[in-house]
Amino acid sequence: MKKITLQDMSKRLNISKSTISIVLNGHGDEKRVSKDTQETIIKFAEENNYRANQLARGLSRGKSDMIGLVIPNISDSFYARIARRIETKARLSGYNVIFSSTGESKERESELIESMLDRQVDGLIIASTQQNEEDILRLKKSNFPFVLIDRRYPDIETNFVGVDNVGGVAMAVEQLVKMGRKRIGFITLKPGLEAIHERLVGYQQTMKKFELEVKDGFVHELNYETFDEQMPAVFEIMLNSSNDIDGIVFATHFLTASGLREMKRRKVLVPNEVAIVSFGQMSAFDLVDPPITSIAQPVEDLGGRAVDILLENLKDGITAYKQEMLDSSIEVRKSCGA
Repeated sequence: MKKITLQDMSKRLNISKSTISIVLNGHGDEKRVSKDTQETIIKFAEENNYRANQLARGLSRGKSDMIGLVIPNISDSFYARIARRIETKARLSGYNVIFSSTGESKERESELIESMLDRQVDGLIIASTQQNEEDILRLKKSNFPFVLIDRRYPDIETNFVGVDNVGGVAMAVEQLVKMGRKRIGFITLKPGLEAIHERLVGYQQTMKKFELEVKDGFVHELNYETFDEQMPAVFEIMLNSSNDIDGIVFATHFLTASGLREMKRRKVLVPNEVAIVSFGQMSAFDLVDPPITSIAQPVEDLGGRAVDILLENLKDGITAYKQEMLDSSIEVRKSCGA
């Protein structure tokens, strides 16, 4: 038998989905939904076996013991590690985590948030596309518990746990300068995400701090979808005689991996000819030759603090928004010339 959805209920009863969700979550009295409306919704839900197990729990306790996690790409090791930490810590507090990936699609993110609300999750943790301001504002307006991780909306006050991108890239550049490198390039993604912009700022500020020139061919902003195809042209420019780069900072771990493949193809000696530092890690970075110097992001703390803040909101309500910026650290290996 086809399962009835929240949308079906809304159409049949001529009641908004948000009101139905409020009632099925056990918050009808709190949100001042009339007794008649509550009874109509509950009766209809029971008669149509709408998520019977969650309905029973929601009516009796007002909670589902589920947290929704929305991330860009579960195959990305960075987000996979965050998801694993969130899942482990939430489970210790009696919560199950349901998660899915947006693929960096604004529309997909909106659909996932709506779907998780339909499943009556108690709260959300979101690594947003930063293109979905409408849904973030809607969650905030309804006072629904959620925490943004890694990416935020600077003009919207919300719970947020992120990483100091400027400081992390500064450490990377400083390490190369310490190793005697002066012609340092930066390979990054095209701007769009705040974190990517901050990493470029960190590079520019640190080069200026050491009075090092940033020439036209030093900085390359690649497309997320086609960076592998673009990498050969990038190195053609960086390694020509007019630029003659002797150090490179990669803005993400996957750009580093792509750059390493191209450098191997060109038989570029690392670090003798070009020293490199990666912002972000991959598990193989300590296995390749030479091992890769990297900026280690505090993944465990990032996921853990997101759960802590969300659980505080679920327990005590949203009394104030918390915004935490965590420091990265550098793991020095041979690729930087050390």
